[in-house]
Amino acid sequence: MFEVTAEDSFDFRSKEYAELFASSAATAFQHPIWLSQLYERVVRQGAATPLVIVVRNGAGGKLAMVLPLVRRRYTLLKVVEFADMRVSDYVSPVADEETFSRIVADSRAVAAIRRHLKPYDLLRIGKLADRSLAIERLLGIDKRESMGMSAYSSKLEPTFAAWREHQLDQSYRKELDKKSRQLGRIGEARFACADNVAAIRTTFDALKVYRGKRFDGSNGPADLLQLPSYFDFYLAVATEGCGGFARIYTFWMNDRAIAGALGLEHRGSLLVILGGFDEAGYRKQSIGSLMFEQIARDCIERGDHSLDFTIGDEPYKRIFGGRPSPMWQIFRAGSPLGLAAHLTVEKLPAAKALARRVLGSHGKKAAAGHVVTSPASTDEVAGP
Repeated sequence: MFEVTAEDSFDFRSKEYAELFASSAATAFQHPIWLSQLYERVVRQGAATPLVIVVRNGAGGKLAMVLPLVRRRYTLLKVVEFADMRVSDYVSPVADEETFSRIVADSRAVAAIRRHLKPYDLLRIGKLADRSLAIERLLGIDKRESMGMSAYSSKLEPTFAAWREHQLDQSYRKELDKKSRQLGRIGEARFACADNVAAIRTTFDALKVYRGKRFDGSNGPADLLQLPSYFDFYLAVATEGCGGFARIYTFWMNDRAIAGALGLEHRGSLLVILGGFDEAGYRKQSIGSLMFEQIARDCIERGDHSLDFTIGDEPYKRIFGGRPSPMWQIFRAGSPLGLAAHLTVEKLPAAKALARRVLGSHGKKAAAGHVVTSPASTDEVAGP
C-alpha cells in the first residue's frame, strides 16, 4: 500500500508538502517555512544530519506522511531525534489521522520506516502534545512518558474587554492600566505588528541585545539568538512568513524598539515563541506584560481563538489565562549503550541535569533558545 523512502534533501517548500501539511494534524513547527529554514540554516550548519522519512501511496504516488528527523552524535552516543534543534515546541508526524492509522496498520510500511531509522543507540522524541498523533505506535514504543512540564494556552474572547475581564485578575487589570499611563508619560509609545523587512530587522537586533543580557549563560544556558545560525533562522522565518505565518510585534518608544515578540499563526491560534524587552529601561513599566496584553488585543481583532504560550511552566502564563496541558516524550534504545545512557539519565538526578545541558533538553530556563522572556516579575504583578 505504501512506499517508504529516506529523502534527506526533501523539498519542504514543494506544492505536495504544502498540501499534505494543510490537511494534516501537524503543528506550526512542521509548517513549510519553519522546516525549510530549520534544515537550511540550523540542521545543515550544526552538528546534525537530516533524516527525512517520506511515505507515499504506492511507488511515486501521492504524499501520505513525512517524518522530519535528524541524526545527532553526543560523544559516543548516536541519537535519532525529531527536527527540533531546541527551537520547536511541538512535534508531530505530518499526516492526517486516517492516513496515519492506515500506515500504522501496514506492517510492511512500519518495518520499512524502522529500518530507515537505523543505526542508532537511542531514539528519543519529546515535546509531544497531549492530543498529538500516536507516533509511539509507529515506532513500537509501549507508552509515552511525562516530560514533567506543560504547555499553556489562553482562550481568547470575542472582544478584548471580555478577554481582559475573564482572563486577567481585576487588580492586575488596574495595575496594567496604571503602567500604560506611566509609559505614555515617558514619550511616544506605540505598539505595532511589523509589515516590512526594516521593522523586522530592527526588532530582531533589539531582541538580540535584550536577550543577550537576560540569558548570558551565568544562570543556565546562554541565549541561542546570539549564535549567527539561529539568529538568521528566526529572522528568515519572520521575514518569509510576514503577513501570514509569522507575526512580529514591536513596542516602540520614540521610534526605538523597547520590546518585541515573534509569533506563529496556525489554525486560529497564535504561538508566541520568542520575545524580550529593555529590562533596564522599562521594567518598572511592566513593558513585557503590556506587550502581551496588546498581542492578545491584536489576535482578537484578527479573529484568533487562542493565544498559545507553548511549553514551559513560567508563572506569567497563568497570569494571562494560560491553562496547562501535559507534554510527553518517548524513548527507544537501539543498543546496550543507548539503553545504559537512558537508564542512567532517568534514574540519577545529577545525570538528568547533565543530559539537559549536553543534549539541549527543554527545561524552564533551558528554553533560552526561544522562550519568551517572562514579561513581569513577581513584584510587578503584585504592584509597585
